[in-house]
Amino acid sequence: MRHTEETELRLLVACADLAYGKTLESFLKRRGRSVERCHDAQGLLRQASRKSYEVMVLDLELDEQSPMDIVSFVLQKNPATRLILLFDPERMERALEGIRLGAFFYLPRSCSPSDVALVVDKAAQNVSTQTTVDAYEQTVFEELVGRTEAMQRVIDLISKVAPTDSTVLLLGESGTGKEVVAHTLHRISRRRDRPFVAVNCAALPEALLESELFGHVRGAFTGADRDNPGLFAEADGGTIFLDEIGDMSLMTQAKLLRVLQNGEVRPVGANTSRRVDVRVIAATNRDLLDEVQRHGFREDLYFRLNVVQIRIPPLRERMDALPALVSHFITQHNVRFGKNVRGMDETSAQYLRQYNYPGNVRELESIVAHAVIMADDVMIHPQDLPDAVRQGAVRRLALGHDPDGNIMPLAATEDRHIRETLKALRGNQSLAAKKLGISRSTLWRKMKEYQIEP
Repeated sequence: MRHTEETELRLLVACADLAYGKTLESFLKRRGRSVERCHDAQGLLRQASRKSYEVMVLDLELDEQSPMDIVSFVLQKNPATRLILLFDPERMERALEGIRLGAFFYLPRSCSPSDVALVVDKAAQNVSTQTTVDAYEQTVFEELVGRTEAMQRVIDLISKVAPTDSTVLLLGESGTGKEVVAHTLHRISRRRDRPFVAVNCAALPEALLESELFGHVRGAFTGADRDNPGLFAEADGGTIFLDEIGDMSLMTQAKLLRVLQNGEVRPVGANTSRRVDVRVIAATNRDLLDEVQRHGFREDLYFRLNVVQIRIPPLRERMDALPALVSHFITQHNVRFGKNVRGMDETSAQYLRQYNYPGNVRELESIVAHAVIMADDVMIHPQDLPDAVRQGAVRRLALGHDPDGNIMPLAATEDRHIRETLKALRGNQSLAAKKLGISRSTLWRKMKEYQIEP
């Protein structure tokens, strides 16, 4: 019974040595594995095209001329496959190249079936663990971004493109969370164990950006007192996130295009290039097509980056995510500021629902950080929120909108407006009357009419 879960694993053994392949198949089946087998490159391509396998044992001698083409094909077809390579000890470099391309493990072709079975077990555990991690990552991400129709489209795109090495272009207003999406793409990709490097292209002057991205050699310019490999070299094997790429100069764009075309970077002042294996995710709040029309952005680079385009909706279009985001930021800033805030009262939550968030998620985080700092007890109250949030909410309530943006009856609007004004001013009726533009006696009469307790 202990092999019940293992039997469900999709496992393919592709071995050029027919006798060894049969022996390996029999041994794995005795251990409870469900195994499919092929003995030549054509059979492998046929079976790998028809279905995906979680674990594959691949003999690199299956195609003596171009074994790396087969490795690349398998991993491009299904990047989640745990690929175990069998190699000729005299051709060790092939195994190492396969690992660089993304294979899980390698073993000499002369190893015993029990050694192969042990690695298959480890690969199966890795598949199970990563499936759980991926599901958890996706659940947390969905909670934070919301589940509106627009965001479901984003989530679907992330699920499809993350396992590939495709470049991705993220579009959206400033503060919408493009870097969070980039992080998610990296964390659920096969590059998850390799570096994730983020760089803001708008934050660095042109000369410094080029040096930071591609590196420089000692003496390349004044102040270059040592070699710098650059961020592309730092991200080798992983992902680089180029934020605000619309601010990159045309000269630097040309050098980035060469990296995307050739997979090589040349440090400033160097005579030779080095190969890098880096996935590029770019982001901008600009209309890059408009920039192309105005010759501010290279058309060829745009098409290189725009293989998959994901637009991140602004926060005002996914307000269902607000409670999860607020809870997330409260937890985050409790740790940062040594506080113990557990949540916010209903009035404060209503104020946040009324706000329009021109700065999107980044502004919401700033608002919550302010509130956590100002809170005197375990709950956030209206007086703990920034003035702009309170005033904006009061204005919208005064214009007759409920928390969902629907128009309210006049009496309900007046009742709520008075109540919220009094709460915001901590019950100071004289100040409330002044803010409301009515006399103190009129306020008292309306409080009586709407049964508002002093």
